[in-house]
Amino acid sequence: MKPKNLLLTALTFLVLLISANEITPALLTAFKVDKEGESYKVYALQLPEVLDFAGETTPLDAPDIRERLDKELLVNTYWQSNMMLLLKRANKHFPLIEKILEEEGVPSDFKYLSVIESALENARSPKGAKGFWQLMPATAKEYGLEVNSNVDERYHIEKSTRAACQYLKKAKNRFGSWTLAAASYNRGMYGTNRLLDKQLVDNYYDLLLNSETSRYVFRILALKEIMSNPQRYGFIFKAADLYHSIPVNKIGLDTAITNLAEFAKEKQINYKILKIHNPWLIENHLNNKSRKYYEIEIPEEGYY
Repeated sequence: MKPKNLLLTALTFLVLLISANEITPALLTAFKVDKEGESYKVYALQLPEVLDFAGETTPLDAPDIRERLDKELLVNTYWQSNMMLLLKRANKHFPLIEKILEEEGVPSDFKYLSVIESALENARSPKGAKGFWQLMPATAKEYGLEVNSNVDERYHIEKSTRAACQYLKKAKNRFGSWTLAAASYNRGMYGTNRLLDKQLVDNYYDLLLNSETSRYVFRILALKEIMSNPQRYGFIFKAADLYHSIPVNKIGLDTAITNLAEFAKEKQINYKILKIHNPWLIENHLNNKSRKYYEIEIPEEGYY
């Protein structure tokens, strides 16, 4: 049979099946069909009518702004496993981060900056940034953190959050905008200021930026919207499904620890648990030749 006649025959057969209601939904969709004949569907998202970052309004009437926000909402809504993990981790870590932000005079919305930087893990980047706030070594030291082969306080959630706050307040004072302060966390203060001067604007949303910084604030906005309204975006969970912080006791000391595994055993835990709660301790010992005061967290009894 000639190819043309073969194609005509196939099309005729398909039309007959459709007209007879004998074609299955699986032939009409690329997605899996359940027993009731319903297929998985991907819906367009309705953008929020009003959105702000740190009290600064996002101009949602501008078409490029709407498209950039829509992109980040879609990406994060339909990457369901990742977003569910973020929601679980946020329940564990947000209370401490929010407390520090309030004490430091930094808007609570900046907790979402830590989410896009590290997914609320003590992450390491190929460029050398580490911790929840992805601080580079020089920046961390500039804002008072100890960073060496023995101790790396970028992994100390409380101290690194306070260091990030110092940067953000300095950026806010420089730019007069929390949104630009957030953008500068990605671009750097100098780089952000140079672009503002070159393009003769004073607003993040008016800047033409590289891909990463152009997405940066919109990723924060998208996470704020989804994590503040999880059920609206299809994320269903119970309190028991979320991760929870473990109560700890803090042991202060200004001496060296020659063996952390032995120290942990003395505290009736093991080395693994000690490092989980004190990831800033890099090696199996604490040098402390300068007699610096440290606080080591030991989980309360009964949680492990």
